[in-house]
Amino acid sequence: MSIRIIQERLASFQVQSLQEEEYALKEITQELCLYALYQSGFFKRAAFQGGTCLRILHGLNRFSEDLDFALVQPDPDFVLTPHVHAVRDALRVYGYDIAISETAEADKAMKSAFLKDDSLHRVLNLNFRKSSGHTRSLKIKLEVDTRPPVGAHCQIKMHDFPLHFAVSAHDLPSLFAGKSHALLCRGFVKGRDWFDFLWYASRRVPLNFDFLRAALHQVGPWQGQNLRIDHAWYLTAMGERIQSLEWKKAAADVRRFLRPADVQSLEHWGPELFIGSLQKLPLS
Repeated sequence: MSIRIIQERLASFQVQSLQEEEYALKEITQELCLYALYQSGFFKRAAFQGGTCLRILHGLNRFSEDLDFALVQPDPDFVLTPHVHAVRDALRVYGYDIAISETAEADKAMKSAFLKDDSLHRVLNLNFRKSSGHTRSLKIKLEVDTRPPVGAHCQIKMHDFPLHFAVSAHDLPSLFAGKSHALLCRGFVKGRDWFDFLWYASRRVPLNFDFLRAALHQVGPWQGQNLRIDHAWYLTAMGERIQSLEWKKAAADVRRFLRPADVQSLEHWGPELFIGSLQKLPLS
């Protein structure tokens, strides 16, 4: 019964390639992880954030990889292990044989666990994997920020797979602020971040400046500086960042996460597109 649920969910993706099949299976696994975390009481203390949150709860049109969370209240003593074990046990019902490795050093704000499965492909009908003889493991990283910046706003979102359940998540302005912090501070080009930026901009999502301000003061090149971080500052800082990037490299990073119909949009990536989108953001 549980295997059939996964098979039916996979069929709903209507995948057209091995790559799409792998990402679809990963997304299904992410959804099952969220349900298991809900059952373990995880969302009483933590909120979903990041690109996978945008994908699963808001319909972002790209695939994603990791599950990112932040505690609602900072707690350096937070223990991730029982929640990860709950995920492992819950996924066994669906045919998974999850191996877990954790990194949870006491002096680090981020608590991480890596989930790996090598068995599910043997019980599912995976057309593209079987035809290619491909045997790559399914891997998902689960990460929790135990010392998050202040100012994020949370909301309860319902999800309906494998059953209806409630997820605590950052609201869209807070998600946009978190993404903007990454765009401004990340030391390498990650095209997925810029793809998400266009998604927020096209929907005129306002920024949670309280959260962005706290994040910039906590981590990054503006750490500890007494800056007036407002709409005008953001336009200037983001404009400079946009002008400095290698857009072909950024587009190449995100290409593999897109359906073929969406890849063509990458032809337009460049300063003009992103500056135009930046200028359309609402004042907040």
